[in-house]
Amino acid sequence: MKYNVVIIGGGPAGLMAAVSAATHGSRVVIVDKGKKLGRKLAISGGGRCNVTNRMEQKELIEHIPGNGKFMHSPFSIFNNEDIITFFENLGINLKEEDMGRMFPVNDKAITVVQTLLDKIKDLGVDSRLKTKVDSLLFEEDKATGIVLEDGEHLHADAVIIATGGKSVPNTGSTGDGYPWAKAAGHTITELYPTEVPITSAAPFIKNKTLQGISLSDVSLTVYNPKGKKIKTHRGDMIFTHFGISGPIVLRCSQFVVKALKKHQTNTIPMGISLYPDTNAEDMFQQLVERKKQEGAKASKNALKNFAAERLLSYFLERADIPESKPLQDIPNDSLRTLAGLLTDFRFDANGTLSIEDAFVTGGGVSIKEIHPKRMESKFTKDLYFCGEILDIHAYTGGFNITCAFSTGYTAGKAAAETVIESTTFSP
Repeated sequence: MKYNVVIIGGGPAGLMAAVSAATHGSRVVIVDKGKKLGRKLAISGGGRCNVTNRMEQKELIEHIPGNGKFMHSPFSIFNNEDIITFFENLGINLKEEDMGRMFPVNDKAITVVQTLLDKIKDLGVDSRLKTKVDSLLFEEDKATGIVLEDGEHLHADAVIIATGGKSVPNTGSTGDGYPWAKAAGHTITELYPTEVPITSAAPFIKNKTLQGISLSDVSLTVYNPKGKKIKTHRGDMIFTHFGISGPIVLRCSQFVVKALKKHQTNTIPMGISLYPDTNAEDMFQQLVERKKQEGAKASKNALKNFAAERLLSYFLERADIPESKPLQDIPNDSLRTLAGLLTDFRFDANGTLSIEDAFVTGGGVSIKEIHPKRMESKFTKDLYFCGEILDIHAYTGGFNITCAFSTGYTAGKAAAETVIESTTFSP
């Protein structure tokens, strides 16, 4: 059977592309090597499915550090507000949480997945599961279908590749689409992990001194080897047995990866401030004041409110302040050292966990080779790309899935309209 549109990959981008193409009049089939569709969607948002983010578009773009400006065009077709309306029209009530994150009211990703699956079924979309694709079919400079691993040819008027990147491979994202993109003449920019925990060989990490300590509303900064600030993020984090993790760590990770490569070094300096709104001098003055008020107490007891107990003990040791010694007997030079640790605790990062451990893949099909308002290849007619296979990446918080849904919808709409045009004007 010949389809109008064949979509490779049943993740967020592929499912939305299917809805869009079918809604715009095409006969559609989704081909996926897994046992079921929507696997990545089912685990997104910690199993709650952060379907999008309600930030204003300018701010939304700022949260897409990987070629975010490209998204202006797809957003002009299908943006975050359109995504919200789409799901609410399907009967999924959404709620807004901190930083504009949008979740289903019942906090169940499976509801989103099942509703999308019901929608594509209602639209008559076919699906071929546990079906691996070997290659694309071409006629001159046009995509005409796909070749399955068993040799079957599946012909179509248009092909949409929505196979994802190389992150979270247990959901099927194992980089399958990159060779097909290359075969169509596309450049694959260097792949690297983003939104991934950061590793360190610092003694306090190797000795697990701070393992398990969580920090709230702190700032984390990536520096270049000369100490110049590259990027700062503020929020929550945690010390682990291999380094650091948590929301702000994930956001800083890509800057660590890029700095290590750019400066060709083995480590990159990082700094944590427990008090982002206080500089070292002001913190020193606070410590001196505490020394005047509670100097008779043991240093650890007098300063217990300044940091978590184990972290404070570590900082006191670094500042050469005996815990049991009265604070009034501690020299101000030691308090100044402590103030520096509380406001800018420096350590070296040596990398991140692997791309397979990352939430998002950096790099991919070069956006310079894609028509932004159609998501169509500039080299191969009727070949479209959407989702994480593209060289577009964002922070966690509903931004990546917004890009996936937006590019998916745009690709599906453009593919369907091309099919209609070619049918209408064919002799």
